[in-house]
Amino acid sequence: MTEPVLSVRDLTVEFVTRRGTLRAIDSVSFDIAPGEVLGVVGESGAGKSLTGTAVIGLLDPPGRIAGGEIRLSGRRIDDLPADEMRRIRGKRIGMVFQDPLTSLNPLYRVGDQLVETIMTHLPVGRDEARRRAIDLLAEVGIPAPERRIDGWPHEFSGGMRQRVVIALALCAEPDLVIADEPTTALDVSVQAQIIALLKRLCRERGTAVMLITHDMGVIAETADRVAVMYAGRIVEIGPVREVVKHPRHPYAQGLMGSIPALEESRERLQQIEGSMPRLAAIPKGCAFNPRCPHAFARCMVEKPVLLESGASRVACWLHDGTGLGEETAA
Repeated sequence: MTEPVLSVRDLTVEFVTRRGTLRAIDSVSFDIAPGEVLGVVGESGAGKSLTGTAVIGLLDPPGRIAGGEIRLSGRRIDDLPADEMRRIRGKRIGMVFQDPLTSLNPLYRVGDQLVETIMTHLPVGRDEARRRAIDLLAEVGIPAPERRIDGWPHEFSGGMRQRVVIALALCAEPDLVIADEPTTALDVSVQAQIIALLKRLCRERGTAVMLITHDMGVIAETADRVAVMYAGRIVEIGPVREVVKHPRHPYAQGLMGSIPALEESRERLQQIEGSMPRLAAIPKGCAFNPRCPHAFARCMVEKPVLLESGASRVACWLHDGTGLGEETAA
């Protein structure tokens, strides 16, 4: 098998506060292969963006990685010194954030930002860096790149700014791109263009992508596999078609059931009662048990691990293979 570009094992992130230590990410594990798009989905507060932030080494105090390891192409990176991690970030890991305005410096022309990034991470001169920058702008669909390269960020529309940000993320030819809500601030038609652009570039370049979003439509259209997160844990992970069409975890079933479907008529969409627990009040056992219609005694006391279920893995005692969960839940 091909070695994964990104391998995360038992990642645990904590925040040390005056009231105690809060666990925000709890033993999260996943791999992303070359050219693969892994979608990470869940409600606000599930830990999606925090997982991506931990991978790129941008956790701010009092946040800290309290356990597990992160490997990039086999090399462990979570314990690297800040200077060494800074060299990896941008060169081997590219980042695309939600708001392109916060990713671009308004005081510098677009071309200057691209050229500076290329020269920082690649052994090329200014003329070669500018030529690469023009080629990149053309590749991400910026019209007349020879002219637009000297434009200012405010002269670009939201969709065009996001294309520039994608060019910035790709300019050092990274192995991994982490895209955190890259289409949320854009019109629906522009979202579709950005999704198609990300898919094409990653297939052509063999870049692995961690796509963080709350939009299941974006996941279904873009991702190869999807990880569903809840209260800092992955509750289901598997092929995107399998998870979307046949979700196995009760939380994933609720998420998918809340999406309107064109091919069927329903008077009322499915809803999940309650809300995501606060970090200081995560229930014992399965964190979803207060909201779960199938919860039984074991769910209240024992934290489920990821169990094989068809083509997916599910953190739910209903799938432990003994049949006890189904009987008790019934």
